[in-house]
Amino acid sequence: MQQAKAKARADESAAARHVALLRAELARRGLDGFVVPHGDEHQGEYVPPSALRLTWISGFTGSAGVAVVLAERAALFVDGRYTLQAAAEADDALFEQVHLVEQPPHQWLATALPAGARLGYDPWLHTPNGVEQLRQACAKAGAQLVPCDSNPLDAVWADRPAPPRAPVIAHHADFAGCSAERKRTDLAQSLTAEKLDAAILSAPESIAWLLNLRGGDVPFTPLPLSFAIVNRDATVDLFMDDRKLSSETRKHLGNAVRAAAPAAFGPALDALGGKSVRLDPATTPSWIADRLTKAGAQIAPGADPCALPRACKNSVELDGMRRAHRRDGAALVRFLAWLSGAAGDGKTTELSVAETLEGYRKNGEHYRGPSFPTISAAGPNAALPHYHASEHSNRPLDKGQLYLVDSGGQYLDGTTDVTRTIAVGPAGPEERRRFTLVLKGHIALARARFPQGTTGSQLDSLARQPLWTEGLDYDHGTGHGVGSYLGVHEGPQRISKLPSVQPLLPGMVLSDEPGYYKTGAYGIRIENLLAVRPWPGPGERETLEFETLTLAPIDLALVERDLLTDAEADWLNAYHARVRGDLTPLLDAGTAHWLAEATRAI
Repeated sequence: MQQAKAKARADESAAARHVALLRAELARRGLDGFVVPHGDEHQGEYVPPSALRLTWISGFTGSAGVAVVLAERAALFVDGRYTLQAAAEADDALFEQVHLVEQPPHQWLATALPAGARLGYDPWLHTPNGVEQLRQACAKAGAQLVPCDSNPLDAVWADRPAPPRAPVIAHHADFAGCSAERKRTDLAQSLTAEKLDAAILSAPESIAWLLNLRGGDVPFTPLPLSFAIVNRDATVDLFMDDRKLSSETRKHLGNAVRAAAPAAFGPALDALGGKSVRLDPATTPSWIADRLTKAGAQIAPGADPCALPRACKNSVELDGMRRAHRRDGAALVRFLAWLSGAAGDGKTTELSVAETLEGYRKNGEHYRGPSFPTISAAGPNAALPHYHASEHSNRPLDKGQLYLVDSGGQYLDGTTDVTRTIAVGPAGPEERRRFTLVLKGHIALARARFPQGTTGSQLDSLARQPLWTEGLDYDHGTGHGVGSYLGVHEGPQRISKLPSVQPLLPGMVLSDEPGYYKTGAYGIRIENLLAVRPWPGPGERETLEFETLTLAPIDLALVERDLLTDAEADWLNAYHARVRGDLTPLLDAGTAHWLAEATRAI
């Protein structure tokens, strides 16, 4: 406890120094405030150490948020996933904590900015849509929005890490299911059909998908940070540090892909003057849009042309996801069997358990590492949806508690993400009831059938309804898209209360993860990945359904059978029979025996 308090005081002291340094630099530049988002130049969720500006200024380590630093006050904006984490990590004497969804930065700024103030922003770190919101906020406050030629925070971040330079490798068509040449040709045809000359790609996952490349520039996601211009003749201009490209990778790219240094990107945008260029105003840095506008290009706003084809996995990618989930499931079952004997022994902790789980995964075929930082949370720590154990917060898995583990793997043939909540010893009636309500919502979504054209936001309430009937809910989305050896969080598909215009389409992979969190007591989440597929049954309309990809037992010690309908119990029994049938051949006799009991019919 003393160590934790000492660290907290040190973090607060560092944040205070950093805020003072930034304010001094802003004053030197004639600015009265500055906006610090979490994302990097690619608007990414997981960013390299050199882009962790939000953490540097505030101490907050979550993967989503924004800080605004003004001359006399500052605010940290986070959503419901990170409310408790931000309160623990950021100094409330420095930063007001504001709910990112209920009062986003532009709304706060409209009343917080003094009249005549000059608010700075880095145009590389904001999209055109985001800049417009800031501009309107400044107008309401009688303030001025000022683009910065260089980031003032970077100017005072003395020990800022160097940008990453991980090698870029080819992603074989045996895993991708389609050649890069075919993808480039298809994209060029769509540009021609829309009478466009080029498209700008600023999302590294789109460039990785299009060119069948993978890298290691950011944690947990095999991305090569880069920008690209796709031309209507199916050629691509690729901008990245050429030290990342081996001769073998250059051969894979071929003559139709022209690699150049990042410094050449601006002049290449200038050369698009007079041409019609697709640009996604929701994901592209404002700097690019400003440069194109200045060059005289005709910007055609529209979605990233790679986003939808990337989201709709082809048959090879889907088969790879199934194989990856089977291997991942076997590793998880070995872990859960071990945990059933180890938990509650007084020695097993959040950190040691996460390390053990990684040990079971890491020897799997095609395994390349975790797909995100494992959430290993015991007791009250599990009430933080995105909690990450540290030496200072590490708790033992004591009997009478719930243990939540949310983890995943990156495999050459697929990406996994699975959450299980485990009873360590006997669980109380409240915990069992609420676990079963979460399970009922999980099953309702997994069993859903829906007409083509249905969006994830239209399905979201299926997972929440059992909780809603008892006045309960959870403050995060129900499902996110998942990539194929790419990002564990992928758009444009999602299942959420937030409105969505993107219909769910065959080949999309999403999570199904309702939960419940009681602050200071426990947390519950059950997560499987689902693939959208056509429903083969009769009907008047084309109808879709979900295929469950994840294979792992759900803790029956937490299931109240009387709360389940017969149809729900049948689903659970059929799912467990499938888990048992698919995974038993991969297990040793002792683990197979444990799995048989863990997946018994109820």
